[in-house]
Amino acid sequence: MSETAQKVLLRPLPDHIGPLTVASVYLAAEAEAQIGGDLYAAARTRTSTRLLIGDVRGKGLAAVGDAAMLLGSFYGFAYRQAPLPALAAHLDGSVGWDPHGGADNGEERFITAVLLDFPDHGGCVHVVNCGHPPPLMLHRGTVVPLDRSPSAPPLGLGEFNGGDYVLDKFPFGEDDLLLLYTDGVVEARDESGTFYRLAERLAQWGERTPDDLLRRLRRDLLAYVGGRLTDDAAAIAVMRTPQHLHRPASGETWEEPGDRGRKCPECL
Repeated sequence: MSETAQKVLLRPLPDHIGPLTVASVYLAAEAEAQIGGDLYAAARTRTSTRLLIGDVRGKGLAAVGDAAMLLGSFYGFAYRQAPLPALAAHLDGSVGWDPHGGADNGEERFITAVLLDFPDHGGCVHVVNCGHPPPLMLHRGTVVPLDRSPSAPPLGLGEFNGGDYVLDKFPFGEDDLLLLYTDGVVEARDESGTFYRLAERLAQWGERTPDDLLRRLRRDLLAYVGGRLTDDAAAIAVMRTPQHLHRPASGETWEEPGDRGRKCPECL
C-alpha cells in the first residue's frame, strides 16, 4: 500500500522543463515498513524552472501523506515569482498541519529539502537548503557540493521566516551536470557497513547526460548494497539544454537568449 501510494506521487519528471534537460529515479526500500517519504517535483514560473527534492521524517503511510501535503503546497505556490526564501517559508508552514484538525497531533514532523531556481537566462542556479544533503555539481571533471552557506533547519520546525532563509547563487553552464539526491543514497551501506561515497564515485564516472548519470547511479548503488536497499533513495539529474536542441513547448513562455553568454543580473 505505501509503495503504491508513493509511486503515484512520484511520477518521473518530464525530460525537458523550460531550458533544462532532466532525469529522475526513485528506488523503494526492500521492506514496505521502511518505505519513507522521499519526494521531488518541478514547476515553471514565467522566467525560470524550480525543483524540489526532499525526505520526510518517518516511514510508511504517514510519511507518504506528509510528502503529498508538501508536494501540493509546492505546486500551489512555486509557479509564482516569489523569491525562493518566501517559497521555503510557505512550505515550512505547510508541514505538520493537519487538514482535519488544523494543527499537528503533537508528534514532531519535519522534512529535509532543497529548493532550486534555474533562471532561463544567465547560467546560474539559486539554492535554498533546509537540512538536506547538498546538491553535487559535476564541473569539468570535478565534483563541487553546493553548500556555501550553513543549511537552514528542516521544513516544519517553525524556526525560520521568509527573511531568515539564505539564498545562495552558483554558476551553472551548459557543460555542468547537477545531481540532487536523498539521504537514502549516501546512507546506503555495503556488507561491511561502509557508507556509499557518492561524491568520490561521481568524480570517477564520465557520464555527461542526466539519463546516463542516473542509469549509472542506479546500477552502482544497487550493486553496492547487494540489490537490497534498507531505505528509499531518490535522485534528480539536470543540465541546461543546448539551445539548438530544445525549443519552448506549447504554453511555455521562456525566450531564447540572443547572446548565449548573457549573464543573470542577480548573479553579477
